Amino acid sequence: MFGSYNVCIPVWVNPPSVNRVLIRIPLPYKIGEATNPGNVDEKLRCEAATYIGFVKIAPAYLSRYFTGSPFLMDKLLLQFIEPSSAPLLTRICWRVNHTVRSWLGLPTSCPYISLRRRGAWRTGYMIIGFVERGRMLSDSWAVMLQDTARRQTLFSDLAKIILSLNRVQLPRAGSLTMSNEGVITLTNRPLTLRLQPLENEGIATIPRDSTYESVEPYLLDLLQCHDNRICYQPNAIHDVKDGQEQLAALTMMRGLLQQFVSRQHRHGPFFMTLTDLHPSSIFVDDDWHITSLIDLEWACAFPLELQTPHYWLTGRPIDDIEHGEHLQMFEEVVMEYIDAFKRQEMTRGSPISHAQVLRECWDRGSFWYFQAVHSPKGLLRVFNEHIQRRFCEEHCTQSIFDRTVSPYWCVDAKGIIEKKVEEEKDYKNRLKVRFAS
Repeated sequence: MFGSYNVCIPVWVNPPSVNRVLIRIPLPYKIGEATNPGNVDEKLRCEAATYIGFVKIAPAYLSRYFTGSPFLMDKLLLQFIEPSSAPLLTRICWRVNHTVRSWLGLPTSCPYISLRRRGAWRTGYMIIGFVERGRMLSDSWAVMLQDTARRQTLFSDLAKIILSLNRVQLPRAGSLTMSNEGVITLTNRPLTLRLQPLENEGIATIPRDSTYESVEPYLLDLLQCHDNRICYQPNAIHDVKDGQEQLAALTMMRGLLQQFVSRQHRHGPFFMTLTDLHPSSIFVDDDWHITSLIDLEWACAFPLELQTPHYWLTGRPIDDIEHGEHLQMFEEVVMEYIDAFKRQEMTRGSPISHAQVLRECWDRGSFWYFQAVHSPKGLLRVFNEHIQRRFCEEHCTQSIFDRTVSPYWCVDAKGIIEKKVEEEKDYKNRLKVRFAS
């Protein structure tokens, strides 16, 4: 069983058991292990920490259990297992250590015991429970997307899950990670879907130990990732016009940042956010009640404003929601999504209204800004279609705007564009030679 970044091996236990599990192994060649050694380990530690944290808050929506996760440490396999599977003496020592740390007010370890073992297995993996109930939402999404009743049921369950996660406030933006001792801390960079694939192409992104106590530095670091893509991706710019458009868009994204970030929420609070929730990671029953969630690998602690509605709510990619019929339909569905939060909040009494923040972000255009900055391929299109026209619609079709603004991206921007155009020609020639041989 293959996904975009993992391979999963189903395991049937002998003697037969009602519990089935999957061994989930990251694919090193998809997440930049060769160019950024340690990416596999980072991904596993963050995902394992998220599973453990998630199961405390919303256990009903996870596959039945998470049974452990081995990491590589030097030449040893550092394996986390359930206490019931460990030797008696190891369990006693672990329990004493856990209790003493708790008395002293120190961070306690997760509910799994770490063991150092030698073995032939030379990659980390996770063992997770098999999803027994429901089917992937993607199996029925395209066919039943227009079914209002099912859609509202789905949105209601999504609101329940997200509001449950928002009960726990976190001190900064980042990702949970797990130490060799099993201590879970919020000390990893916000490991979103886009970072490791960029690193897989040799493009520098955000240092692993970077966390953020306010929104703007994080967004500026993401824009720096876009700059690095321009610099290091050999086919980043196709021609002079394309280069001017991209550099002008990135320049304006920096200049307009303050228009889309609320001063009220810029310093948090921060909440655990499922940044890569999509129809293939949601399991539902026939009525679209959510039965389980999978793929928590790209979860991050984000401020409320970045918990945007999902761009796929009408079945279109983010760079294909154009003004007119498509945008009108998307806005109607987004309002349904926000209303689902409103109804759930009436029964919970939260001090912060998620629905209100969602609506303010939509009205302010922040939704499009945050989607653009998280999308290396979609930024230019989203900027032209939904951000630029908020300020001056006529500039969307005037090349003089791009020619005027692009030089402010950096010193000698014109020279960089010319260099990148030649670089792409050379890249295409190398591809022809490679595939002709």
